[in-house]
Amino acid sequence: MTAAPPPSAPRSRPLRRAPARHFAGAYGLLVFTALLVLVFSFALPRTFPTRDTLDSVLSTQSIPAVLALAAMVPVVTGSFDLSLGYGLGLAHVMVLRLVVDAAWPWPWACLAVIAGGGVVGVLNGVVVEFGRIDSFIATLGTGSMLYAVTGWVTGGGRIVPGPAGLPTAFTDLYDSTLLGLPLPAFYVLALALVLWVVLERLPLGRFLYVIGANPRAAELVGIPTRRYTVYAFAASGLIVGFAGVLLAAQQQIGNPSIGLDYLLPAFVGALLGSTAIRPGRPNALGTLVAVAVLAVGLTGIGQLGAAFWTVPLFYGGTLLLAVGLAGYSARRLRTGADAARDAPPTAPRPPTAPSGGGTAGTAP
Repeated sequence: MTAAPPPSAPRSRPLRRAPARHFAGAYGLLVFTALLVLVFSFALPRTFPTRDTLDSVLSTQSIPAVLALAAMVPVVTGSFDLSLGYGLGLAHVMVLRLVVDAAWPWPWACLAVIAGGGVVGVLNGVVVEFGRIDSFIATLGTGSMLYAVTGWVTGGGRIVPGPAGLPTAFTDLYDSTLLGLPLPAFYVLALALVLWVVLERLPLGRFLYVIGANPRAAELVGIPTRRYTVYAFAASGLIVGFAGVLLAAQQQIGNPSIGLDYLLPAFVGALLGSTAIRPGRPNALGTLVAVAVLAVGLTGIGQLGAAFWTVPLFYGGTLLLAVGLAGYSARRLRTGADAARDAPPTAPRPPTAPSGGGTAGTAP
C-alpha cells in the first residue's frame, strides 16, 4: 500500500500592503489637489482655471516652497529648525544692504548671503548636537538672535533702493519667465529634484533617514550622527539663504519683519509632505505636493472673497492635520515593519510521495 504523504506545515503568507491602500496613502494628497482644482474651477469658472491664476500660484508660492524644502531636511533627522523665518528675514535684508548701501555687485552679494545661511545652519547644528539642546529650544534661541541682528542691520526701518532702483539682472532672478512659466517655479523644481536624489538615491540620504528613525541604532552601526545632523542643518541654512535672495528680488525693499510670515507655511508644507509619495517619512516630492495643496486652497479661498483672517486659520488647521497625519503614517509604517519582523518564517513544503508506480513500504 502507498503511504500517505506527511501533512505539510502551514505556510505563512508574507505581509503585503494592499495595492489600493498603498495608492491611497502615497497619492491621496495628490488626488485631493486635483479634486480641489476641479471644485474651484466649477465654482469660479471665469477666474480660477486661467493662465493668470497658474502664473500667480507658481510665482507667489515659489518662496514658501523653497522654505518648506529647507524645513524638510532637518525633519528627516528628527530635528526642527524654528529659525527659518528669522534667517529668511536676515538674508533678504543683507542682500539689499550689500547691494544698496555697500555697493557690492549683486552676484557677490547673493553668494555671500547664501554662504552666510550655510554658516547659520552649521551653528544651529552644533548647538543642537554638541550642546545637547533640544532643537525646538536651540533654534528658537538662535532665531531670536538672528532677529536681533536683523534689527541692528536695518536700524528697525526698511532698506529702500535709490531712484535708480536695483539692477535689472538681479530683479530678473524673480521676474523672468522660462518656457512661458515664471522662472522661480523652475528653481523649486530643480531644488526638489536635487534633494530627492540625495535623500532617496545616495548613502547620505539613507544615513539621515536612519538617524531620524533611530539615532541610537545609527550610532551602533557606525553612522556619525552628530556630523550628519550638522550637515542637515547646514543644507537647510543654504536653502534659506537662497530663499532670502529670491525674497529680496521679489520685494525689492528690505523689511526686517517679513520673514516670520513664512515660518508657519514652511512647516505645514514639510510635515504635510511626509504623508504623501513616501508616507511616514519626509520627502521632497511629497513636500511639493503639500505646497501645491496649500497654494490651490489659498488661491481658491481668496478668489471666493474670504476675509483676511481665513489665511492663518487655514494654515493653523492644516498644520494640526499635517502633524496628526504624519504621526499616523509613521506609526502605521513602524507597526508594519514590526509585524513583518515578528512574523514566523515561511516553512518549506516537504516533498510528497509519487502518486503512482512505487510503494513506500510493504506489510510483512
